[in-house]
Amino acid sequence: MHTQSIVFITGGTSGIGKETVRALATTGATVVFTARDAKKGEAVQEEITRETGNSTVTFLIGDLSSFASIRAVAEEFKKRYSRLDVLINNAGVLPQERQESKDGIELNLAVNYLAPFLLTNLLLPVLKQSAPSRIINVSSSMYTEGEIRFDDLESKKSFTKYSAYAQSKLALLLFTKKLARDLKGSGVTVNALHPGVIGTEITMQNVRTMNPLVAFIFKRTFISPAQGAETSVYLATSPDVANISGEYFEKKKSVSSAPQANDMDVAEKLETIAKTKVLL
Repeated sequence: MHTQSIVFITGGTSGIGKETVRALATTGATVVFTARDAKKGEAVQEEITRETGNSTVTFLIGDLSSFASIRAVAEEFKKRYSRLDVLINNAGVLPQERQESKDGIELNLAVNYLAPFLLTNLLLPVLKQSAPSRIINVSSSMYTEGEIRFDDLESKKSFTKYSAYAQSKLALLLFTKKLARDLKGSGVTVNALHPGVIGTEITMQNVRTMNPLVAFIFKRTFISPAQGAETSVYLATSPDVANISGEYFEKKKSVSSAPQANDMDVAEKLETIAKTKVLL
């Protein structure tokens, strides 16, 4: 890694994303995060700069539910920086009912899978020329509940929030594994992780719909956003994982992934569909 590495992370204004920005800023890295709202972005930038003394923390306005916005963010990043050491695809959603993105695509699929797929592909030339570099995808242990439903990828026939979410996180893991294989020998590594169950706004929305006793028990398993950021930070900075690629991590350890995450035929078919959807 360079003396001052450049890290780009999506969704840095709250939850795990914000804590990842904070932790990486303390290492002295240049940290660029996306924010949908300029006021929020400025507030986080000021807070973390003040706390860490790192004046190279900055943000770009970007909406991960819009392909045009993702393209604009990638362009802006490339204009400002000639190097990218670490890309962290952190932003995610878990909508309560079926919603569509700005491009008319089911929101889980759009934000949790297609957004990182597009952004990574747009920034791949910079990552390759900056090698050794790293790509980190924030998945979820819920991927194990997921299946890629090619006959109803966008949950038009039937929508349940957890299965749509699980499918999108499985898609992200399949993308991770396939990309790691494609990038072998390039000096660019790609890994995915489960951050743990965190009391973020996404999680709390779901707790509110639970039976009170179940909610009480579930809440006791929560870890803090700072703890949730630890594996992302580890994968971004640790020399121990410099040459590890295509793995899935929990609590800073590589764990074996379920069979559906290793099906390269499904991964290839999914990639073909993703390319047509994001117009790559």
